[in-house]
Amino acid sequence: MPRTTAHRTALAAALAAPLLLPLWAAAPAGAHGAPTDPVSRVVACSPEGGASAGAAACRAAVAANGAPFTAWDDLRVADVAGRDRRRIPDGHLCSGGLPAYRGLDLARADWPATRVGPGGALPMTYVSTIPHTGTFRMYLTEPGYDPAKPLTWADLPEEPFAEVTDPALTDGAYRFRVTLPSDRTGRQVLYTVWQNSSTPDTYYSCSDVVFPEKEETAEPTEESSAPPSSTPRPRTASTPAAGRTAPRAAGTASIPTANTTAAGPSGPSAPLLAGGAAAVLVLTGGAALALRLRRR
Repeated sequence: MPRTTAHRTALAAALAAPLLLPLWAAAPAGAHGAPTDPVSRVVACSPEGGASAGAAACRAAVAANGAPFTAWDDLRVADVAGRDRRRIPDGHLCSGGLPAYRGLDLARADWPATRVGPGGALPMTYVSTIPHTGTFRMYLTEPGYDPAKPLTWADLPEEPFAEVTDPALTDGAYRFRVTLPSDRTGRQVLYTVWQNSSTPDTYYSCSDVVFPEKEETAEPTEESSAPPSSTPRPRTASTPAAGRTAPRAAGTASIPTANTTAAGPSGPSAPLLAGGAAAVLVLTGGAALALRLRRR
């Protein structure tokens, strides 16, 4: 059986009904596994990746690779023994430092991705074309991760957010659930390390995930949505105009408003008004005095 056909049969069998398990068992040795949910880059961009294989990022990855990702389940490095940060160089985490998978390291923000929720339970499916014992370690890029830059170890926390050892293999895949961190937003990378205990091999994979963006809260302003009037109406500074608030654009400063109140005028206009009243009284008193003098 050609290798391409064997890989296609193995992936279909692992994701289909148990009746196809004999076909999966017929796959030859030399194949092992990769995450299909959340889908890893190597699976999404493989000939069996379906519609996602035609994505712009996948096309660029295959071009940079110089060959299609036919062996999507063979991204493994021998004799790492837990020394991942020393053996896998920065900028090459998704390829495991293997030249045959270098296209997976492209720094792009348009890789096929899976939408997830912060702090939620994430069901994972790791297809295995050859069963192994071992431990899965899951890392999630730190807040502020920039997908337009090469992935480095500094983008990942020192400790995994979840570890699973020797999960059961059912219908050709390891299936387990992990709880995601609650402080991530936007596009992130789920980095899965599968360190075998039955072989000297360690497998690496990048699955792109997207969290909801943090909602921006609207800030109240003193601006009125009503059309301007020729006669301004005094209002209290604590009450927004027309009982409504308007969001302020990010990065713009709030505009201070005059502190006028409904109780009456204040500030510079008050002395002017008092002086005008005094002048009226003086003129009125002077006119009365002149009238009394004339009658004498």
